[in-house]
Amino acid sequence: MFRAVLALACSTAVGLAVIFSANANSASAQAIDKDRPDTTANLATAADPRRVVGNDACSKCHAAEMSVWDSTAHATTFNQLHRTPAAKQIASKLGLRSIKHSGRCVECHYTQQASHTTAPSTTPVAADAATNVIAGVSCESCHGAAKDWLDIHQDYGGANVTRLTESPAHRSDRLRRSIDAGMRNPANVYLVAQSCLRCHTTNDEQLVNVGGHSAGSLDFEFVAWSQGAIRHNFVRSDGSSNAASSVERLRVMFVAGMIAELEASLRATASATEKATFGLTAAQRTYRAAKRLISVTDKVDVDELDEIVAIAAGARLKLNNQHELIDAANRIARLGIQFADANDGSQLAALDTYLPPVTH
Repeated sequence: MFRAVLALACSTAVGLAVIFSANANSASAQAIDKDRPDTTANLATAADPRRVVGNDACSKCHAAEMSVWDSTAHATTFNQLHRTPAAKQIASKLGLRSIKHSGRCVECHYTQQASHTTAPSTTPVAADAATNVIAGVSCESCHGAAKDWLDIHQDYGGANVTRLTESPAHRSDRLRRSIDAGMRNPANVYLVAQSCLRCHTTNDEQLVNVGGHSAGSLDFEFVAWSQGAIRHNFVRSDGSSNAASSVERLRVMFVAGMIAELEASLRATASATEKATFGLTAAQRTYRAAKRLISVTDKVDVDELDEIVAIAAGARLKLNNQHELIDAANRIARLGIQFADANDGSQLAALDTYLPPVTH
C-alpha cells in the first residue's frame, strides 16, 4: 500500500513536470536566488584545475588501467572531438571559438590543469592561475582532482608495505580518508555513478536550447556502459587481469545508476527556466528514473530506496523551482552514498533478471 501511494504521488508530480507551470515568472526566480540551498552536498563536480595533477601521477601504479583508457573515446576526444562538424556547429551557435577553450564544454569533455599544479600538495595555487587542457575525459574527471588525496591513496601503511600486504584495517581507513579528501573511489559505486551522470546528463539550458547540444545520453545505463570498453578493474588481480565484477556488485551498481540518474535529472530540471527541449527532457528523464526506482522497491526491501522514492514523489517539477529540486537532489545524493555503503548486493538477487547486458 505504501509503495502504491508513492507511485501515484510520483506519477502525478512528474506528470505536472512534463507540462510545466506556465506561471513561473522572474519575480519567483529572483526570490529563489536569494535563498539558494547548499548545492555542494555530495555533489559530483568538474575537476578543479588547481587540484589536478595529471594522468602521469596515476600511471605509476595503474599502467594497465591507463592502457585501457588510451583506446577509449574518453581519451581520443582530446584530439578529435573539437574537430567534428557537430562540435563546430554548437560552438558557432554559442559564439565560441572552440569547444576546447570554453569552460562550459571543457568541464565534461576535457581535463584542465592550472599552472604549477605539480608542486607539492601543500603548496597553494593561485585562484587565477592560467589553465591548459591536458587530456580528454581522464582519471581525475571521474575520480576527482587528486592533489588533496593522492598521498593518502598511495600510503599503504609504511615504507615496506605494499598494496598486497596492507592490512584490511589500514585499507579501510585509507579508502575512507581518501574519499573524505575528495576522491571518488569505486569502493562506493555511487560516487562513480554520480561522476558518470554529471556529464551524461546535460545541465546547461542554453547549451541545449540554443547550441543544439543533446540533453544528455538518454540511453545511458551505468552497468551496461561502465562494464564494456571502459572497464578497468585491474586492482583486484594486482594488474594481471581486467576482472569482471561479481553479480552482487553489479546489482548494487544497477540500482546506484538509477539513483544517480534521478539525482542528476532533478539537478537539470532545477535549472530549467523555459518550457523547451532542455527542461522538458530533464523532467521526462526524472519521471523515468523515478518510475524505475518504484519498480525496484516492488522487488526488494531497502529502506534507502523507499526514502528516495518518497523524496521524488514530493518534488514539484516545475520551472524556476531550483531551491526545492536541488534540496531533493542533495537528499537523494546522501541516500545514494548511504545505499552503496550499506548494501553488498546479496539482498538484491530479485533484480538479476533485469541486469542489462554490456553494450558499450
